[in-house]
Amino acid sequence: MDAVRGTRIAELERRVADLEADLAEARQHHVRLAELTDLVQELLIPMADRDEERVRQAIARFTESL
Repeated sequence: MDAVRGTRIAELERRVADLEADLAEARQHHVRLAELTDLVQELLIPMADRDEERVRQAIARFTESL
């Protein structure tokens, strides 16, 4: 009975570790999505204003963040 319980606990611990890893990965994806959203906002306004220098700077900042 204790061996079965120990096995089940070990299995649950592995599942929790896997879920935590998945959550960390999802957080990274959300951060990256937020960065891309910021880039789009930084580009749209200067592009609408035809401000090529600001567009170039926004693209350079994004490229450096990669």
